[in-house]
Amino acid sequence: MYSHAVRSWRLLCHSRRYPLSSLRGFALELLEVSYVCTHAAAVTSVRTAVAGKGSSSTLGLYWRTLVVRCLFVPIKKRRNCRGTPVSPVNYMPHPKVPDMGSAFIQTQQLNAAMADTFLEHMCLLDIDSEPTTARNTGIICTIGPASRSVDILKEMIKSGMNIARMNFSHGTHEYHADTIKNVREACESFEPGSIQYRPIGIALDTKGPEIRTGLIQGSGTAEVELKKGNTIKITVDDAHQDNCSDELLWLDYKNISKVVEVGSKIYIDDGLISLQVTEIVSDNLICEIENGGTLGSKKGVNLPGAAVDLPAVSEKDIKDLQFGVQHGVDMVFASFIRKAADVHAVRAVLGEKGKDIKIISKLENHEGVRRFDEIMPITCATQMLESMIKKPRPTRAEGSDVANAVLDGADCIMLSGETAKGDYPLEAVRTQHMIAREAEAATFHRQLFEGLRRHSQLTTDPSEAVAVGAVESSFKCCASAFIVLTKTGRSAHLLSRYRPRAPIIAVTRNAQTARQAHLYRGIFPVLYTKPSHDVWAEDVDMRVNFAMDMGKARGFFKEGDVVIVLTGWRPGSGYTNTMRVVLVA
Repeated sequence: MYSHAVRSWRLLCHSRRYPLSSLRGFALELLEVSYVCTHAAAVTSVRTAVAGKGSSSTLGLYWRTLVVRCLFVPIKKRRNCRGTPVSPVNYMPHPKVPDMGSAFIQTQQLNAAMADTFLEHMCLLDIDSEPTTARNTGIICTIGPASRSVDILKEMIKSGMNIARMNFSHGTHEYHADTIKNVREACESFEPGSIQYRPIGIALDTKGPEIRTGLIQGSGTAEVELKKGNTIKITVDDAHQDNCSDELLWLDYKNISKVVEVGSKIYIDDGLISLQVTEIVSDNLICEIENGGTLGSKKGVNLPGAAVDLPAVSEKDIKDLQFGVQHGVDMVFASFIRKAADVHAVRAVLGEKGKDIKIISKLENHEGVRRFDEIMPITCATQMLESMIKKPRPTRAEGSDVANAVLDGADCIMLSGETAKGDYPLEAVRTQHMIAREAEAATFHRQLFEGLRRHSQLTTDPSEAVAVGAVESSFKCCASAFIVLTKTGRSAHLLSRYRPRAPIIAVTRNAQTARQAHLYRGIFPVLYTKPSHDVWAEDVDMRVNFAMDMGKARGFFKEGDVVIVLTGWRPGSGYTNTMRVVLVA
């Protein structure tokens, strides 16, 4: 009867994995059946269930009746079965459950990660499961008066900062040059070339072609109160640039009367104040105040739905971008991007010297969202932990905002005022780091990978084919990490595209490639500074061993864990086509 159950189980689980967590009340002999399951998580579930520690409804009625009908213990005898020792069954040898290792990948939310459906995945998430020791989502921190000192920058790097952002809407070139110098000094304190070194990217955020109001009563600090229901006149006459009031407001966009119509909305100061156009008189607009509030000088203006014809790159932007090229920034965050041509305009300004600088678009209006597909990549930012400017802990809504950005698949999340001018810059970084770790653990990576693979175009590119195979293999063998040897970073980027559960350790000799790798989810760049070995195979082994040492030092894996190594078949970039599954020694 027992052997019949084993044969039935083998037939049933042929080429599939079934959760075994709902076995409370079954005889202890089921432990012998569980050995045919290929995943150690299922074995653990059987042991837990038979011992009476929890249950779930994931076991189907068909499996229950077909396989273990004869082994089911009646309710009145269940307690006896759990408490009474049973002699081991000798029908077949029961293998020892393999050590799952100390690395976070093997044990963190493992049952949920191996679920068959999204609903089952959600049900199996464990609130008591420890979060991951690493974080795959990058953290971008805006550097300002509260965080530009070398000592604070060192602590921010330790807390999880990956990219330092300079906001060129504020500050002079001299100010930003000093900030860049401080960031690099803080980064160099971590011993370049050692396993402790952490390359930090530097990003230049342009002011962009934004629309702003004038000065209130000739002062940069004066404010006026706009009351709901009142009427206000908007003008582009420069004679009123420095004497705005609660009845007259100057804007620096000359064509505003041509792109709005009666009934259009005008948002001021990030939407805190909203106006509705009731009349257009020549170049002036008569508006009704829909939502009032306190208005200060030089506030940003947004025209939802309007086809704004401002140039993609202003004169100030051109000077700022040239400054960035001279100081070797790694990436540009281009503000108010509306279409692909705007990105090309930024690239033209960067020129030949800045050809390796990455451009990330900031979608800040309706037209940009409408042209999303032609603009990508983009960034997710602004007010993510806004309350932490003045408070040491975020609100529930802010925590959910960060977590959902991670669950939605963002490569990076950003802090702006929280680290630039806030009272708690370090706490903000640590909080975002912690929330991201928890959210990543709840991501259904296997389902995400299957969806990405199905919707990807067919390719003859060996590097991408190897990347797909490596990610799929990582789920089969529960790999602790990937190790990728890369020159340009492309092989690591391809792995990141398919969202593996394991971290990607990208070993490169190119410092800029290492810094820019933080823009891609799950990549942990390692800068290898030793000279190339004369024998290429020896050089490959040296870099892989260096990555192994780094992974063990940072707790990604330990001896006996599985790691997937991707290398090329010859020196140079573009030849990655070899995958090896190795055990950590």
